[in-house]
Amino acid sequence: GGQDGSCGNFNGDPADDTTQAIFERVGVRVGQGEMLFKNRATIVFTPEMEDMLRANCPAQDLLASREHCQKELPQEASTIQMNSCLFDWCFGMNEHALRTAKTYATPQERAALGVE
Repeated sequence: GGQDGSCGNFNGDPADDTTQAIFERVGVRVGQGEMLFKNRATIVFTPEMEDMLRANCPAQDLLASREHCQKELPQEASTIQMNSCLFDWCFGMNEHALRTAKTYATPQERAALGVE
């Protein structure tokens, strides 16, 4: 019972609303029988995200992420699903993630976001 997910579990304790804590409670992806919507959103994993994962996710975090994602994702998960999970686990809810992502943004993306 109760509510849990990307916005946390609404218990008033922000310390247990990290991406890793949510993944540990509810898993890395919504199960097919648990979806509220008819279709899944398309997973996007850009070359910039791949560069960021390679350059900014510490080796021990990447290893822990891979172990967790392999356990949580179905065996037939695609490479893009695995990479997306690794990225979410490594950078989800980290304050530095947006700042780091900005370094990989093109000038057009930065302008569209209003970022200098």
